[in-house]
This record gives sequence, structure tokens and C-alpha cells, in this order.
Amino acid sequence: MSTSSAAPAVKPPMRDALVEAAFRLFLERGYDRTTVDDIVALAGVGRRSFFRYFPSKEDVVFPDHERCLADMTAFLAAGDGTGEPVARVCDAARLVLRMYAENPAFSVRRYRLTKQVPGLRAYELSVVRRYERALAGYLRERYAGRPDGTLRADVIAAAVVAAHNNALRSWLRSDGAGDADAAVDHALGCVRAAFAEPGGDAAVQPPVPPARGEDVVVVVARRDAPLWRVVRAVEAALGRP
Repeated sequence: MSTSSAAPAVKPPMRDALVEAAFRLFLERGYDRTTVDDIVALAGVGRRSFFRYFPSKEDVVFPDHERCLADMTAFLAAGDGTGEPVARVCDAARLVLRMYAENPAFSVRRYRLTKQVPGLRAYELSVVRRYERALAGYLRERYAGRPDGTLRADVIAAAVVAAHNNALRSWLRSDGAGDADAAVDHALGCVRAAFAEPGGDAAVQPPVPPARGEDVVVVVARRDAPLWRVVRAVEAALGRP
């Protein structure tokens, strides 16, 4: 007679185990009272293992941003340089949303923690700034030779980040409920409607109104309005925090 036994539980990869241990301790003790030694002790690994994956305690809170930034940079570099530039950077920004949407529960938990710890908010801003620089760098190349090329690139990159983050944070504040893709598409649609080259992208359409019960945002600007004024109008309409 043969006997069978349950398969042994598969341990998560060390990197994931460190992240899980860190957030468990942050919840139990608080972020500031948790040390790297506490995290590695709970995860059952050594300090070297922690620093092999994360340069600092702050980095364990944002474990996927380096990968996402690399994916964004590669995506922008892979373009043939002929498509509409604003549409391209909007598509690049959606990679960030995809990263958050891969694990909504973790993303919401991180959002709540970041709101409580000033140091993490500052760290997050530095990460966001790196995304913005990547977008601006791509646009500067596309607008090279224009008298206002650098200004236009920087303003559009800032507008893309502002619109994306407004929709993303609204989704996180709702504990991951609702359609994050639709919210981000609507926000980025405002940017494309304001900045895309006339006739440069046949796919550019006015933002699709959201589902019933949600607010509709319409931004109207003169074609010759200064870019900074258009960005301010977009931010004000979206209620950027």
C-alpha cells in the first residue's frame, strides 16, 4: 500500500521574504522603530542578504521602482522616433500604473505607510522625480532644435506625471477599488488633448467621460496660451494634491 504526503510549502524568494518581513514589522512596531537587523531576523537571513537586494531600509518599501524605471527607459528608447511624442510618454507612464496594479493590496498598504512617514514621502518624491526626468529626457531629444524644445519637454513631462499620479492616488485612496486603467487613461487624455501635436496622432481624441456618478473634467485653453498656464489649468482641474 502506498502512502502520500502533502508537498512541502514552497518558500518565497528571498527578496519577497524580506519585503514581507519588513512590512509585517512596520505594521506591528512602526517604520521608525524597525531596524534592518529586525527585518533580517524575521526573514531568517543575514544582513548581507538584505543589502544584496536593497541599499537601504527605504528601498524595501519601494522594491519594484528600479525595475519599472529600467522598463520605462527601455520602452522610450525602443521607439522609432516617428510617433507622436506625447502619446509615447503617456504610454510609458502607464508602465508605472501596471506595476502598482500587479499587487493592489501591497500598493495600498505601501500608500498608507508612506502617508504616515515623512521620510518615505520625501523618498517617494525623489523616485517620482526620476520618472519625470526619464520622460523629459526622451521629449528633449524629440523636440531638439525647437526654440522652446527644452521648455516644452519639461512642462509636458511634469504634466504627465501630475495627471498619472492624481489618478493613481485616487485609486489608492479607494483601497484599490474601481478601474485604475480607466482613471489613468482619462487623466492622460487631458494631457494629450492639451499638448499633442495637431494632426500628429490620429488616435488623439478628447478624454472619454468617466462612468456615471463620477466627475467629468474639461480643460479649455487658447492654442497660443503659454505652456505653464495650460499645465496649471490641468493640475487645477484634476485637483492635484
